[in-house]
Amino acid sequence: MPQEPADAVDGVAEAGLPTRQELDLNQFLPYRLNRLADRISDELERMYAQRYELNVAQWRVLAWLSHCDDLTAKKVCTYTNMDKARVSRAVQALVDRGLVSRTPSVRDQRVHELHLTGDGAELLSRLIPQAQDWEAELVATLSVGEYRDLLNAMGKLERQLERMG
Repeated sequence: MPQEPADAVDGVAEAGLPTRQELDLNQFLPYRLNRLADRISDELERMYAQRYELNVAQWRVLAWLSHCDDLTAKKVCTYTNMDKARVSRAVQALVDRGLVSRTPSVRDQRVHELHLTGDGAELLSRLIPQAQDWEAELVATLSVGEYRDLLNAMGKLERQLERMG
């Protein structure tokens, strides 16, 4: 670790210049979480792409459709934190493959409701257990308590971000 000059005071070096600020990204939570999330998404996308010809955005749309009866592209954007263009491309690809249907809402013709087709439901019946098995293998290194604590800590951070934002 570099040494500061002995007579540096309050972050100002002897020549009157501020000392250089350093940030160890390996100890910076936002960086570590983002890096971990990217690595997890990359590994999952590799599995989805090889086995099912899906990308992460398409998988997220299908996953939300697996347990939401009333879903629109706008809600997918909100739930997944993906931008409108990415969701739109994912939905269109799923519609083109016959995995998702898109129908105008009876309440608002400007809005389209998304639904799994039979083929989409069949695909998810194979994909979801594989995704759950993959997740189980990933977290196998954690004890039950560590896993619970991780989920609790993530929830606390999410709530804090809501308060801060």
